[in-house]
Amino acid sequence: MTTALDTLDRLESEAIHIFREVAGEFDRPVILFSGGKDSTLLVHLAIKAFWPAPVPFPLLHVDTGHNFDEVIEFRDRVVARHGLRLEVARVQDYLDDGRLTERPDGTRNPLQTVPLLDAITEHRFDAVFGGGRRDEERARAKERIFSLRNAFGQWEPRRQRPELWNLYNGRHRAGEHVRVFPLSNWTELDVWRYIARERIELPSIYYAHRREVYLRDGMWLAEGPWGGPREGEALVEKTVRYRTVGDGSCTGAVESDAADIEAVIAEVSASRLTERGATRADDRLSEAAMEDRKREGYF
Repeated sequence: MTTALDTLDRLESEAIHIFREVAGEFDRPVILFSGGKDSTLLVHLAIKAFWPAPVPFPLLHVDTGHNFDEVIEFRDRVVARHGLRLEVARVQDYLDDGRLTERPDGTRNPLQTVPLLDAITEHRFDAVFGGGRRDEERARAKERIFSLRNAFGQWEPRRQRPELWNLYNGRHRAGEHVRVFPLSNWTELDVWRYIARERIELPSIYYAHRREVYLRDGMWLAEGPWGGPREGEALVEKTVRYRTVGDGSCTGAVESDAADIEAVIAEVSASRLTERGATRADDRLSEAAMEDRKREGYF
């Protein structure tokens, strides 16, 4: 009988194989790293893939400027601990010089695309590791593990290639690049079970804590530099945790008493909503919000 541990070993082996395949096939890979659980797992797997040698490529964070302090502190701590190189593309720089304009709703997640594509072009990255999983959202489920992007960084579903017998096609023309998703076959529950097994540190906001939040469109949002609460939205103190972290203006908390990893695993096991569906307001902009952004060059 296949056990959960066997499943985690298989997923780990697949991800490590993908990292090594990219290292051998591409010239300038990079790992997208925000300090969230999935990108932290990517860094952990990359370290395992190349140990005892250092990770042979840098990290890239597309910083909206609307981050939770705990996450940025954690990001910098991980980079320093493992001697990694971090590149940061800041949305705020684009707002300051007029290349981008603040959205009326205050959310900056959709504004990440241009800084991301510019950073890929500037550094000539030809393979970009992301932490996307197929269970997160319907558009994610259409991705291959090697996802070809055209010279404009856009995703074209019809150009997706078959991936049989763990054979990955990284061929691309000059100016194109490939997004690589080593966690494609993982679920949120797999991620948490692996984090527990490997004792991987995460930002504290993934666990239950007291925080002042306000209710908007059925989601508990935190007060911050992104604004809010609006008129009629009252701040209340609740015990919450975050299932995913991102732009603070559109990332909601869930009411939870899960203060340790065993309690989080039990909570995730019982959930019938993905973390993005439950806590990311930007994915509610339209039925095809994520797919539209992916076509433009988003993660």
